[in-house]
Amino acid sequence: MNSEQLLRRRLIAAASSCAAAWPLSTAIGAAGMAAQSVARAASAGKETGQEASAASTQYPIIVLNSRDADVSLIHPITHKVITRVSTGKEPHHLYPTPDNRQVVIGNAMSDSLTFLDPASGKVMMSMQGIADPYHLGFSPDQNIFVTCANRLDHVDVYRRSNSGDQLSLKLLSRFDLAKTPSHLVFTEDSRVVFCTLQESDELVAIDLKKLVVLWRMKTGRLPAGVAISPDSKLVFVGCMGENNVQVIEPRIGNSAGPRLVAAIKTGDGAHAFRNQGNQRHLWVTNRVANTLSKIDMSTLKIEAEIRVSGGPDCMDIHRSGKQLWVTQRWTRSVALVDLDQSKVVKRVTVGKSPHGVYLHDRADLL
Repeated sequence: MNSEQLLRRRLIAAASSCAAAWPLSTAIGAAGMAAQSVARAASAGKETGQEASAASTQYPIIVLNSRDADVSLIHPITHKVITRVSTGKEPHHLYPTPDNRQVVIGNAMSDSLTFLDPASGKVMMSMQGIADPYHLGFSPDQNIFVTCANRLDHVDVYRRSNSGDQLSLKLLSRFDLAKTPSHLVFTEDSRVVFCTLQESDELVAIDLKKLVVLWRMKTGRLPAGVAISPDSKLVFVGCMGENNVQVIEPRIGNSAGPRLVAAIKTGDGAHAFRNQGNQRHLWVTNRVANTLSKIDMSTLKIEAEIRVSGGPDCMDIHRSGKQLWVTQRWTRSVALVDLDQSKVVKRVTVGKSPHGVYLHDRADLL
């Protein structure tokens, strides 16, 4: 085995978290008291800075423990774990429902979705038969739901519908896309979804109206996270086997096809993204370098770097723009970054291999 094959194998093993996981015994009733607990702390007084902004809507921070088959609910003021709630095996990513009343958690090894009340932590329902929903999301118009089946090498496109409060999904098309679909992002007009193919080093574009693959293009080694500029004219790909973020002009509708615009050097293991929510800046985690990089999407320059140990992975940002939460994949923890101070100010111990993180009172996705 040559050095590149060895690097690829190690990074894929680290990224996939494929060890089997079993639910912990959890007190679901305790989760039901999460919002009340936050409210009591908020009313106790002495709220300043981080505490005041976190208390504004009294929702806990949700962290997915991918190898413990559960989620940790963290108090936004005390930063203590309130409780842990069982999901299915290997919960990796999550996304709010169109009405913003629930959060959908993809359980990759259970082929299921868990719908969680973000205020109480109560499991509202589960949906079976969703094959390997490793990464997932609703289109901006909320009509389409897409999953990346990382283990099974396909991308599924569903039509969303509602009967009263009950959400249902109808499979429209399955795209066999080897190898290892990883992350996805939509154009703002909901016409196209872009997916990274981690083991074949590719980015694919799927037309969601015609349900056809528009193009596939080669990227750097081990593409993982993918993000998009507010005008949908640039796509950003985190190349985990490199030290950079590739910037691609998708040129949808142009016979010339996509083209590489730039490769922004960030840090080893460039992985996941979170837009700042200000229409300009984009954060990327560099999981091997143990840093976060802030990219200006207009200049394609790095504006800031913050040190975060433990293999920083997924991020979310509070709507105030002052707090960034990031999971630390290798140290069973999640870090709170003060963006004004550009440093980690709190570390909270959670479960094994924490992956997705969610703030209900979050910044805009672009």
